[in-house]
Amino acid sequence: MSVWNPDNVRDVAESVGIASLADNVVDELARDVDYRLAQVLEEALKFMRHGKRTTLTTQDISQALRILNVEPLYGYESTRPLRFGEASLGPGQPLFYVEDEEVDFEKLINAPLPKVPREITFTAHWLAVEGVQPSIPQNPTATNHAELLPKGPNANPHLAAANGLDNVVKPLVKHVLSKESQELFSKLSSALVDEMNSEWQNAALASMKVDPGIHQLITYLVTFIAEKVTHNLKNLFVLRQMMLATNAILSNQAIYIDPYIAYMVPPVLTCCIGKHLGPPAHQAPSNASSETLNGNNTNGVSPTALGHFVVRDLAASILGQMCAKYSNSNEGLKARVARSCLKAFLDPTKPLGTHYGALKALEYITGPEGMKMLVLPNLVIYDDVLKEGLNDETRKPEAEKVLAIILNSLDVLERLRGPLVRVNGVGNLEGMRERLVEKVGSVVADKIIASGRSAVAQIVLEADLNL
Repeated sequence: MSVWNPDNVRDVAESVGIASLADNVVDELARDVDYRLAQVLEEALKFMRHGKRTTLTTQDISQALRILNVEPLYGYESTRPLRFGEASLGPGQPLFYVEDEEVDFEKLINAPLPKVPREITFTAHWLAVEGVQPSIPQNPTATNHAELLPKGPNANPHLAAANGLDNVVKPLVKHVLSKESQELFSKLSSALVDEMNSEWQNAALASMKVDPGIHQLITYLVTFIAEKVTHNLKNLFVLRQMMLATNAILSNQAIYIDPYIAYMVPPVLTCCIGKHLGPPAHQAPSNASSETLNGNNTNGVSPTALGHFVVRDLAASILGQMCAKYSNSNEGLKARVARSCLKAFLDPTKPLGTHYGALKALEYITGPEGMKMLVLPNLVIYDDVLKEGLNDETRKPEAEKVLAIILNSLDVLERLRGPLVRVNGVGNLEGMRERLVEKVGSVVADKIIASGRSAVAQIVLEADLNL
């Protein structure tokens, strides 16, 4: 039996001019209407479920009719509640319709006109500057100043420090390490500072150099290296291990290390031009092993007293590697590091070890031509520092190492320049002494003359003419 009333089918037929329909035709049409209604309702329920609703709306019916390629003649779109009226066509045949809203025409005419909407305009403002949200009316109001500070690992910490709120910066997302990563970090950090087990040290460095799985530990390793360097300036073994660890991280081809370079430079720069590295000379053990620190016993000075030069050499080479490889991704890196080293070299209050590290780093970073432009014009001023160091028995070994690196840089300039007209004999060099002293000071000039470096003397004098 059909749910749809067959009499409704006859009424529709009569409205279109069909006077009479057979009973079997009416029944078939009524059953077809039942099927069509069920089909529309099934499609409408799909829209309701996808909308995560439990109430069927007229919009669902309209969308279902469009899906079935039927003109959506049914359904009402209104923001006001619908009022349905009932009309009777005869006994047992009620008809429901939507009542039209009655509007007072006079009241509608006398009502005030709505305000003219503003024209659409566009403006620009800074939502954030280097991770910091400016406190301007266009931006959401923060509940406290901590929400305006840099967020995340790549935010600029100096902006927070300038506001005096550097201790309240917290990342938006907590970085959670897996249990395996935590155990790996614990093994690496303990093996690097284990002075008694060289096999563990080598294994840790090898893992950091080639293992791509440590990429999640880079932030923690960089922080670990910085903390160890800061708190162990008197421990040459720890400083050397931290430099080897830094070099291993930089050598790992499977890790994108560019964002971390700015945070890796300070500890390396500290090991290169730090004021005091290692224990004082009077605290150095008499039986110190030269093999451990790679130091040479010179004039009774213990190997431990000179061991910091090994750390400075390693740090200088790492700085040169950073500047050569990561200057494109870190703008101004090479200039900032070179400026810091040159400033340390020209500071007479700094010890000779700092001057040595600064010269070594400048040699790696700027090359021979950079040494010629930055160091050579300042050797006259530096002459007094060398004299004081060479006249002091305690500081003499360090002064000799600084003098050696200056002469070595001049020798490199000679080799790059190519063959020159040689001056025969030391006697002829003696005639140049006054001009050499004016250019490089008496200490370096005497060393050039005593060693017979005639080509170096010519380069120095030509540089003097070009300046």
